[in-house]
Amino acid sequence: MPSSRPGSKDARPDGSQNSTTLFASLPWTEIAERLKSSRRCVALLPVGATEPHGPHLPLATDAIISVEAARRAAQRLEASGLTALVLPCIAYSVTDFSRDFPGAIGLSRETSLRMIEEIGRAALSHGFALLCLVNSHLEPDHLEVLRDASARIAAATGRPVVFPDKTQKRWASRLTAEFRSGACHAGQYESSLVLAAAPELVREDVMKGLPAVNISIGRKIKEGARSFKEAGGDDAYFGDPAAATRAEGDETYEILAGMVEEAVMEALGA
Repeated sequence: MPSSRPGSKDARPDGSQNSTTLFASLPWTEIAERLKSSRRCVALLPVGATEPHGPHLPLATDAIISVEAARRAAQRLEASGLTALVLPCIAYSVTDFSRDFPGAIGLSRETSLRMIEEIGRAALSHGFALLCLVNSHLEPDHLEVLRDASARIAAATGRPVVFPDKTQKRWASRLTAEFRSGACHAGQYESSLVLAAAPELVREDVMKGLPAVNISIGRKIKEGARSFKEAGGDDAYFGDPAAATRAEGDETYEILAGMVEEAVMEALGA
């Protein structure tokens, strides 16, 4: 769900999309030509979930963030001389932590793993040099699925598969203070990102009236919590959504896009 805000690099004057990096927006002939003309054509696979993100953000929050980060990363990779295409987003995964709330639509770990593995293998079969998973859903079992899928796809195809995991210190250290605190589900961090990508989907009047929930979901998970409610997130958010700004969201997207670019370039030996 890429941005169509005025000023978006992929938007036409009428607000509709004109992206040259969105895989599904192109005819097969153009896909074939790009794969033929570039030995370094990379596929970016956004991964999200469909689950509650407070009373102010859409269920598609993770998908929105992943697609926007991938879109901006693709532009950076193209500027560096690569050909980059953003595959359609995977919008369903393991969502056990939000099971107490209407709107959560989850998959089993086994189904999610098989789906991502098959999509990755199919994409690489067309001749992409590399697959990169661009993820914004941080549930522990989902992250394990992505790690396992990356290894399986690479083993089956002989092509590099990269997954810049934001929960790892190398990447997390670059992100905002709220993200690093662990109190970052639908808080300032994610609310800022959605404001920057799809402001029309944010209930800003609701957001501005929400009190901060300064509970680290990461710490609660380590202590044994198995759901948002068990962790103290009675409204399915953690952090300080009222402090979110579009400016922070844009700045954070540049960091996220840079992480993807760096991981891809490293894997290609560039």
